[in-house]
Amino acid sequence: MPKFLIHLFTLLALVWSGPALADVQIHFHSVNGSVLFGRYPHTFFVLEGTLESNGKAVNENYGFSARKATTAVLRGPVEHMVLAEKPKFIKKTNRHFSMTITDEQYYRIIAEKDKWQNAPGKYYSLDTRNCIHFVGTMAKILGLKVEYPEDMLRRPKKWLNHVTALNPQLGAKQI
Repeated sequence: MPKFLIHLFTLLALVWSGPALADVQIHFHSVNGSVLFGRYPHTFFVLEGTLESNGKAVNENYGFSARKATTAVLRGPVEHMVLAEKPKFIKKTNRHFSMTITDEQYYRIIAEKDKWQNAPGKYYSLDTRNCIHFVGTMAKILGLKVEYPEDMLRRPKKWLNHVTALNPQLGAKQI
């Protein structure tokens, strides 16, 4: 085989087998919910992709909720939890918008999630620290404009549509 073909095949092999493009996507979701079917309205985010720094595969999701769904939630702060949704359930939810994030943003989001998860005491409040505030905090880390209108604090779908409208650079449509 001529030398130039060997060099050409070697070059093609190097290009072909080079490092994969790494990126992590964050997707913002809402759940319509129904008291009749045992699921309250909710919002959460999904992280998926590959970290550039170490090639680690990412497939995670996080939401924030009261540890127990009781009427105590109506009276003030209650015990909290960060929860993950099952993949089968995620497919049935509303994906409002997605963004590609850097490794640094990913680690900042995970650190913030850990703060919410590990906060001592009763940390969940319907009015001041619910799933909307949790997801909004993550959106702010990514530089998105976020507001918490009082009439949307228990309406995650409407709230994420509001965030979509506040951030036209996302190019997302309202649901």
